Amino acid sequence: MAAAAHPDPTPTERTAARFPEIDRGTDHYESFYLRAAHPSKPLGVWIRHTIHMPPDEPPTGSAWFTLFDGDANEPVFAVKQTVGEAGIGTGEGDYIRVGDTLMRPGRDEGRATGLGRNASWALAFEQGEPPLRHLKQWMYGAPVPRTKLLSPHPAASFSGTVEAGGRSVELDGWAGMVGHNWGSQHAERWIWMNGAGFEGRGRDTWIDCGIGRIKVGPLVVPWIANGVLSLDGERHALGGPERVRATRIDERPDGARFVLNGDGIRVEGTVGAPRERFVGWVYADPDGSEHNTVNCSIADMRLHVSLNGGAPLELVSPAGATYELGMRERDHGMEIQPFPDGGPVA
Repeated sequence: MAAAAHPDPTPTERTAARFPEIDRGTDHYESFYLRAAHPSKPLGVWIRHTIHMPPDEPPTGSAWFTLFDGDANEPVFAVKQTVGEAGIGTGEGDYIRVGDTLMRPGRDEGRATGLGRNASWALAFEQGEPPLRHLKQWMYGAPVPRTKLLSPHPAASFSGTVEAGGRSVELDGWAGMVGHNWGSQHAERWIWMNGAGFEGRGRDTWIDCGIGRIKVGPLVVPWIANGVLSLDGERHALGGPERVRATRIDERPDGARFVLNGDGIRVEGTVGAPRERFVGWVYADPDGSEHNTVNCSIADMRLHVSLNGGAPLELVSPAGATYELGMRERDHGMEIQPFPDGGPVA
């Protein structure tokens, strides 16, 4: 089904939750998320707030928390908590509320408890650069793609505290982003890449790309990328349906090689990390199908950029990137966290 109509955000409204407007008979899921990485260590956080709305069933909400630490004996601490309909919503100016978590422009606070694990966070972030709409405007109201994606804060700076499994970590100016996606179904296969903290560059150099293979009837289309590389504050669009033949993706659960093109720009790159630095989750669609999703938000990224025929640029971000792969297969050898997704609250 087509996404519910929603006006284009005003300059002061970067995005807004869609789920309060969705008819209960419509398949819908929605996610607000953030990631932030330490400027010089393999240390990062990834926090999600999701709504799951199967047709004609009560919605549920979940708070997901992951702390990544490449220097620790156990590089990943993860917890997820799911609440019923009474625990989800939005207030004036809020992005989303799920149980004891609340995300709004400039602030994310909350806690999650599950399977004997506990985490809490109180983070402030500078709202940063203008929002990034990955898709062409008409696509946000079209039936395809079934997943809509935008980054209300594509380059932000985070400060505050997270508590995870009895450990306290202070964030002080960590680079990251805030994202938002929603729709009736996840892509058949997808990659999300985000990179910041490139050596020798400022906060206005970053990359944010959603790359997907969608199912149209019985066919799965080739990879389509939609994103931006910002170089010293100048944005260069990458991918789009018109460049599907020029898009090259060689993905693995622990990383990828890729080639992305735009007007006058070509980006060849790698992103990835050791397998033990990944967290794995089950993602459910409203129709009951599932993906296994693996994410590392302290991944290494290296980009070779050719711009308007000039000398090639090399951008390197050690442990400052995110690589996420969503897939149907389960024989990938990555550990999946023991938290279900979708369905009633236990």
